[in-house]
Amino acid sequence: MLSNYNVVWTMEAFLPVYGWTRDDLVGKKVVSYLPMAHIAERMVSHYMLLGAGIEVSTCPETSLLTAFLGEVHPNIVFGVPRVWEKLYAGVTAALSADPEKAEKFNEAVAAAEPLREKITWGTATEDEIATYQFLDDVAFSTVRQLVGLDECEVAVTGAAPIPAQLITWFRTIGVPLAEVYGMSENTGPMTFERFKVKAGTVGKALPGVELAIFPDGEVCCRGGLVCQGYLNDPEKTAEAIDADGWLHSGDIGEIDEDGYLRIVDRKKELIITAGGKNLSPANLEASLKTVPLIGQAAVIGDNRPFVSALVVIDGEVAPGWAARNGIEFTTLEEFAELPAVVEAINAGVVEAMSGYNGAESVKKVCILTEEWMPDSELLTPTSKLKRRGVNEVFAAQIEALYA
Repeated sequence: MLSNYNVVWTMEAFLPVYGWTRDDLVGKKVVSYLPMAHIAERMVSHYMLLGAGIEVSTCPETSLLTAFLGEVHPNIVFGVPRVWEKLYAGVTAALSADPEKAEKFNEAVAAAEPLREKITWGTATEDEIATYQFLDDVAFSTVRQLVGLDECEVAVTGAAPIPAQLITWFRTIGVPLAEVYGMSENTGPMTFERFKVKAGTVGKALPGVELAIFPDGEVCCRGGLVCQGYLNDPEKTAEAIDADGWLHSGDIGEIDEDGYLRIVDRKKELIITAGGKNLSPANLEASLKTVPLIGQAAVIGDNRPFVSALVVIDGEVAPGWAARNGIEFTTLEEFAELPAVVEAINAGVVEAMSGYNGAESVKKVCILTEEWMPDSELLTPTSKLKRRGVNEVFAAQIEALYA
């Protein structure tokens, strides 16, 4: 149960983090595309519309979002990680049609990344700022315009983990992407940092929010953003909000010396292998999705002798990858069985797992071709994995991994 006070309090707390006043928001353009049951969509497209006079364009289907971005050129963009992954895949696929152009663009990104980081933290020299601006003018600005992000002032991702490399890539090409953290029970945002962004963290507590890591590692918060409880369910309310007013998120996290929060995983989603090792599937999945050919992933390993994963080929990346490698195919199923593809995915997985120790890393993968869609037995409406559904639908494939 969210009260009017919760909504107004949260909006007032979030405005300073944006760096805007209420008047600054008037006329800012957004695209509404998530279900209104999603707290982020409700806060941006409904409450900010009423409270600050933003301009909302409604996209009826998530599959049409790319076209809507190109039409609207929004100033504020909220996207679940899959949205940003698809935008990235679309850019790389388009560039792959011209290998020489793709190589030059990637070289520009590599040169600009450290410059963008210095600019973020205010340590760049005038020459470095000028160099970055040149790279932006000749390479990045055109890409932003093509995907409809050339007028984007605030870009936000949340609702699920996203690879830190993806945050860095978008920020490097001039899309100011940053990660927000929160839940419906705290009226949406709990932490966010728009300007001094540390990729891999979800920012700092909003003004007025008390943020704490409890002894068991759980992220908890207290403040005017905490809901009134669950309707007609006092037991569940007491589990979530303790007698001192702390909302228990159910997430494991860490706060660094600068106050930035890093989410480790859901308490209830931690995998315990047969060897007794506790693992974070969400972090492993985010790492797997840095492999260019992998669009989606689900890590398996609870009570298993080793960690494995189901990975879904990114259908938007596959054609460009095949063209660059001189491969022809007619269906994704055919593509997935090609030895060169299997080898590339396995090599990518090994590289993605290089930052994990042996017991944590994914040892085997099952390659799938059909994209998992939101609001299905595999994903929630906001594209979060339904792990029980994944285990049930792909029971045979999972057992084959351990046969």
